[in-house]
Parts: sequence; structure tokens; C-alpha cells
Amino acid sequence: MLTKQRKLRKTRVRGKIKGTAERPRLSIFRSNRFVYAQAIDDVKGLTLAHAKDQNAEKVGKEVAAALTKKKINAVVFDRSGYQYHGKVKAVADTMRENKINL
Repeated sequence: MLTKQRKLRKTRVRGKIKGTAERPRLSIFRSNRFVYAQAIDDVKGLTLAHAKDQNAEKVGKEVAAALTKKKINAVVFDRSGYQYHGKVKAVADTMRENKINL
């Protein structure tokens, strides 16, 4: 269940960003155990790449590899209302290390 503050942040951010085929939206979700990441084309409503793991760096590498295979080198980062800290930051840093622009 979303906290009230996170829900407000999430809806505010989602209203401002949109993913396309050339620059998909990279959406992050954290559970207590796993980190999930999806690269989403909002225009067509398709998920272009996804990954799930306990290690945030591994999630970033898997999504970056899938996007590189599809010749996509830039994404719009959607942190889903989470603070840019810890696991969320680790995914973003790993994407940058693998030549994906955020």
C-alpha cells in the first residue's frame, strides 16, 4: 500500500513525464525483498525491457543490456515517488555506467 506522501509524489511525477519508443520511461518499484525496473513505451503501452532481483546493480545491468540490444541509449527516469537514495540510486548509477543516458 502506498503511503499518502509517496502517492502524491508519484502522481505528480507521472503527470510530467512520458516514455516514447526512442526514450522509454524507466519505472522503479521497491518491495521489501526485490527491486523491479521496467522500460515502458507509454505511447504504445508496451514494456520494452524489465528485470527483477534482490541486487539493484544487477537489475540495472539487465535492463541496460536489454535496451542496448534494442539500440536504445536514453531513458526518462521515473523513481515512482521514492527518494533518490539507496537502491533507486544504485539502479540509476548502474544504468549510467552501462552507457544509458537518464
